[in-house]
Amino acid sequence: MATATEPFQPTSSSGSLSSAQFPQLEILDSSIPHAFLLPNKFINDGPDVSRFLVSQAYRDIGIFLMQLNRSLCPRKTSSGSGTGPSKVFPLNSADRQDPESVQRLHSLLGEIMTLIDAAPPDPGPRRFGNVSFRKWYNLLEQNVETLLKQHVSADVLGFPAPDVPDGENSRVGAIDELRSYLLGAFGSPQRLDYGTGHELSFFAFLGCLWKLGAFKDGAQGGDIERSIVLGVFEPYLKVIRKLILTYTLEPAGSHGVWGLDDHSFMPYIFGSAQFTRPITENDTMPLEGSVERAPRPGDITKSDAVERLREINMYFSAIGFINDVKKGPFWEHSPILYDISGIKDGWGKINKGMIKMFNAEVLSKFPVVQHFPFGSLFSWDVDPNAAAPQQSVHMANQPLTTTAASAASLAGSTTAPWAQTARAGGLGRPNVRLAETVDAQPAGLVSLDAVRPSGPRGTSGAQISITKAPWTK
Repeated sequence: MATATEPFQPTSSSGSLSSAQFPQLEILDSSIPHAFLLPNKFINDGPDVSRFLVSQAYRDIGIFLMQLNRSLCPRKTSSGSGTGPSKVFPLNSADRQDPESVQRLHSLLGEIMTLIDAAPPDPGPRRFGNVSFRKWYNLLEQNVETLLKQHVSADVLGFPAPDVPDGENSRVGAIDELRSYLLGAFGSPQRLDYGTGHELSFFAFLGCLWKLGAFKDGAQGGDIERSIVLGVFEPYLKVIRKLILTYTLEPAGSHGVWGLDDHSFMPYIFGSAQFTRPITENDTMPLEGSVERAPRPGDITKSDAVERLREINMYFSAIGFINDVKKGPFWEHSPILYDISGIKDGWGKINKGMIKMFNAEVLSKFPVVQHFPFGSLFSWDVDPNAAAPQQSVHMANQPLTTTAASAASLAGSTTAPWAQTARAGGLGRPNVRLAETVDAQPAGLVSLDAVRPSGPRGTSGAQISITKAPWTK
């Protein structure tokens, strides 16, 4: 059983395992009734993030992410005379035959997108998100159960649950958990924003479907996982991008230009995996190197290369969307991506760093995971094999509620609560650079709240310093 950090712990690129030994997200036995729960919020204070990092939900997110990530890595092929050309997995490939489950989810996303036509953006002047997004979201809420019943197998939605005694509340079913994660995947109608927490909710929606056996109709050995990413997750991103453009949704919890991306993270993980060094079905994920004829990471700064590659690769597709919505020098509006583009050790190194950064910047951040709900499929229960999360800058700087902060202040100190945070490492901490971030333990990664590029791309001098505000010298 994987521990709390193992799902995100890269293994040596020289390793070789049987394909059956790679961790996979469990699929529930449909012959055994499952007690479903209405997903609820459990992360209310910063310290709750530490509890999340030892939960079964965290473990399952990590396992499923690594499972999908590895499926996109190019594969070695052999010919009669030896090793043949590598097989890569572009976004649009005639060789990929998506199973019915994936095709139906693709249609589900198509119908969700068409709801935009029924809620045109408000033409009035506005500074932030368009209020018509709330009309669109209300339409989604009204239609979500019908859409699920149309596009998800009845066997999945009717997954057996324990009988409810007479007089008690009606039974909670699979559709209740699926509905919660799907509705959480398209932004906030209250704040008119979208961010990586919503992206995580859609990822959990796919994980719930996997656990319920929705993807059993796909070929095993990586094919079904590739179909999930390329045939469902990428179309989901297209819906999101149209929502952002139509309703000018604000970034949720954005670091501004000092973050990786205003809205998404996962396409950079999956897209970098598409260009890594090829492996066999029994090889572990490569930690460096690139497939033959892969574009250089620096090509993200060339608009013609981005336009050519955005239709075949998720990383470049995400970069293309940035170019659609932002103007000016790339290094200026996307300095972290610009810095990463100078890494010399190939797409495998970038993929490794993206996974660790996701663990630090998404899963270990209170503003991102505070809205994630926990049910039975992604459970708040403690993973019995989880290791205690390591103390890090993230964990020392998690916010407290007003009540908790006041109690901490009254407990034995006249100093303000934020002064305690500063002593714990929030201020004056030593420099931590991106090269160290890539190779650090996942739970010990650092925040990118304040970063600045400071030298040629991909060099130690260009990596991330977090001791000063970006505008200081």
